[in-house]
Amino acid sequence: MSAFLQGVVHTAGADLESAVRSDPAVFALWQRLTPLGRNEFICWVDDAKQPATRERRIRRTGEELLEGKSRPCCWAGCIHRTDKSPSRWQQAVLIDGKARRGS
Repeated sequence: MSAFLQGVVHTAGADLESAVRSDPAVFALWQRLTPLGRNEFICWVDDAKQPATRERRIRRTGEELLEGKSRPCCWAGCIHRTDKSPSRWQQAVLIDGKARRGS
């Protein structure tokens, strides 16, 4: 069995890996993604608050890969990377916004 390639910051959960491996075409596309592309999909899936949302994002990952996408559609991007600062939008909406909601 081939190694399952991961992202630059995130490691895929067993559910995401299992879903990607279940379809040889999706698995091949996953393996060809850049580490940053894989990282974006993993972060997007991991960011889900509800189990149903996580399941939907896992299913959507396969669909988007088959559609030729290399990043999740409509995803602002991983805020956990240490190699670059979050954009102003990410800071305001994803980071500061979460802090306000958590207060």
